Parts: sequence; C-alpha cells; structure tokens
Amino acid sequence: MTVAINETEIEKKLNEIFPGSVISSEKGSILVDKGSLLKVAEYLKNAPELAFDYLTFVTAVDYLDYFELVYRIVSLKYNHSLIVKTRCSDRENPTAPSLTPVWRAAYYQEREIYDLFGIRFEGHPELKRLLLWEGFKGHPLRRDYL
Repeated sequence: MTVAINETEIEKKLNEIFPGSVISSEKGSILVDKGSLLKVAEYLKNAPELAFDYLTFVTAVDYLDYFELVYRIVSLKYNHSLIVKTRCSDRENPTAPSLTPVWRAAYYQEREIYDLFGIRFEGHPELKRLLLWEGFKGHPLRRDYL
C-alpha cells in the first residue's frame, strides 16, 4: 500500500522551481496550471528525491464549467503516491498537454479520454478514437451529451 506524500511540501517545492505552477493543494493532491503540467510531470518523475516513476491512471471529470484531468502517480522506490490535477476551461475545444512522453502508460488512457470526453492531448503520438468508431458524433461521457 502506498502512502500519500505531503502535498504542501510538494506545492512549495514546485512553486519555487516553477513559479505559479501549482494553484492549490489538498489531501494528497495538487492542482497544477495546465500550461505547467508537462514540465511539472517531468520534474516529479525525474527528481531523485521524488522518483514518481509509475502512472497508475488518468481520468477526466466533467464539472459543466470545466473539465478536470486527474493523474495518480506512484514512486515504486519510495512507496508514496500523489494525485495531480489540471483543468480545461474551454468546453468547445478542451486541450491539455500529453503526458505520454513522460509516462508511457498515458498513451491509451489519453486516447480513451479523447474519445469519450473530447479533450485533445497536444503532442500525443496517435490521438484518435479508441472505443468508438471514426465518424461517431459527440463524446458520450460529457454531461451535455444527448
């Protein structure tokens, strides 16, 4: 069983290195500015004292006003975990940077989110529908899908 890392320390450290990158933190999670997501993820993976080398899952939540992407990362070396969140405010064309270059496990999960929520992942090597056929209209996990 992994232990949630102290999010306050992570927030402080990240904001020292990448000013303004962490918007808030609470209960084992941090909310990261979408523009800083890729560099924060690279740091969390590659920093020797953190070593978040494993992405457990990526999912999305539709709050009607915005989409929230939720990443759970784990350090196998230190046995700690962290939830990283970011938000996409544009409902018409939601985008976020792909974390596939950082954690290969994001590859199919980002495709699934694209397929079901319509969130485009910039820099994804092969962003196309995964579960539904090409030409399918809409994204069925959006709250406004009819």
